[in-house]
Amino acid sequence: MALGSYLYSTICIAIVTYLLWHISIFVRKYRKWRAATFKQPIAIIGPLHPIWGSLHLFTDLHSYFKLLGSIVDNERPKVYCAWVMFFFPNFGVCHPDSAQILYKSSEPKAISTAGSYKYIKDWIGDGLLVSSGKKWERNRRLLTPAFHFEILKPYVKVYNTVTDIFLDQVKLSAESGEAVDIFPYVALTTLDTILRCAFSYEGNIQGQGSKHPYVHAVNRLSSLLVSRLLKPWLMHDFIYYLSSEGREYKQCSDYSHDFSNRIIQKRKKTLIEEGPPTKRHLDFLDILLTAKDENGIGLSDEDIRAEVDTFMFEGHDTTASAISWAIYSLGKYPREQEIVYTEISDLLRNKKEISWENLQEMPQLTAFVKESMRMFTPVPMGSRQLTSPMTFGDVVVPAGVNVDINQHMIHHHPDVWQEHEVFKPERFLQNDIAERHPYSFVPFAAGPRNCIGQNFAMNEIKVVIGRLVHRYKVKLVEGHNYDINPDLVMRAKHGIKVRLESR
Repeated sequence: MALGSYLYSTICIAIVTYLLWHISIFVRKYRKWRAATFKQPIAIIGPLHPIWGSLHLFTDLHSYFKLLGSIVDNERPKVYCAWVMFFFPNFGVCHPDSAQILYKSSEPKAISTAGSYKYIKDWIGDGLLVSSGKKWERNRRLLTPAFHFEILKPYVKVYNTVTDIFLDQVKLSAESGEAVDIFPYVALTTLDTILRCAFSYEGNIQGQGSKHPYVHAVNRLSSLLVSRLLKPWLMHDFIYYLSSEGREYKQCSDYSHDFSNRIIQKRKKTLIEEGPPTKRHLDFLDILLTAKDENGIGLSDEDIRAEVDTFMFEGHDTTASAISWAIYSLGKYPREQEIVYTEISDLLRNKKEISWENLQEMPQLTAFVKESMRMFTPVPMGSRQLTSPMTFGDVVVPAGVNVDINQHMIHHHPDVWQEHEVFKPERFLQNDIAERHPYSFVPFAAGPRNCIGQNFAMNEIKVVIGRLVHRYKVKLVEGHNYDINPDLVMRAKHGIKVRLESR
């Protein structure tokens, strides 16, 4: 009996000691965070609620960005902070000066604490998006040849083929005059493109839509990720994977992995039996399978799958967002639409397809696309986790916290962009572009961890938009609400509805 009481007391003391130790650590961190927030020139997203912190001020990401936008307009900060309830600060940078410091650093993506990078890792693995240190450096070096111009050139034929299908898909709506939400069509187009360029996979993606099991899995994974971000009670993996959403997420990610693995193993077998391809262009998977470092060591099967899944994720929804908002901008700004149409019409004449050479001859379309990405940044935010204190001008942010890089707010900072809410493609045609801050336009991030596939994406966007505007005049739907919804990528809360008229 005495032994039992002794053990019980010992366990209780151990638990209390453990809790007190963690509480003391938290209190020390909390004091540092409070000092960093309130004793420095930082824009606070407030007034703060004693329990909910900044969270009581907005109901979703649209209202959060709207509130933050008004703060940036009025206070013109370089660093801001929102408190997640009363105990956790979330810092952010919204000016090129501050963003440059973080972009050029070696600080890792925020994956050890709650956030989109942590949650997405179960799907895409430890690929370029989330890996860090020596592994990231090695894999980035091995993957860079996959995006060399000579590799990208043959993809233009793929872009045109996929765009032919896209234009046929929207033809019925155009002929009937019916309004159509363009985003789902564009998302299938970009997914079709990625599958062809990554795997040389030519399934009926655009025809089947969500009936295709891989399309269904990818769409559900994206939706479930966003849902989890908005539900803090599902933060911990143990709780999440007991929930219905967590079980579905695992089921869909398992299917995605199996899909990728089957294609990878089939291609490995083909390479062994037949050698490198001679009758088709090299795709992303070919390059991954044959890449070797300076020691002659290639990528493991796990690394290959992670990079393929990362390429699928990063090159699908993000590009779909950029294309969809560019289509919106065509309808919103008819004068600029006609300028783009004239350029494309003069360039193509009687041709239907856009060539590699044509892509270098589209200054008006290129400027139009860039201004659309400035106005509606495809990836609104990135995030890094500080391993040591970092100084942003007069502000020192402590170690251990996440710092958002708010790319959308950088593109709308009044100290950087005059009349930032005005759509002006000529911003990217002017002679003073070279004098602009090098980190003022960052739709593909910047620094050593910038988007490795940005040229791939820009070429695809220009082919789709150029071909679309050559065939159709785009008009918006009167009375439709086009409010932004900045989740993992920039979406529209109620879809991007347009009418297409044959030219």
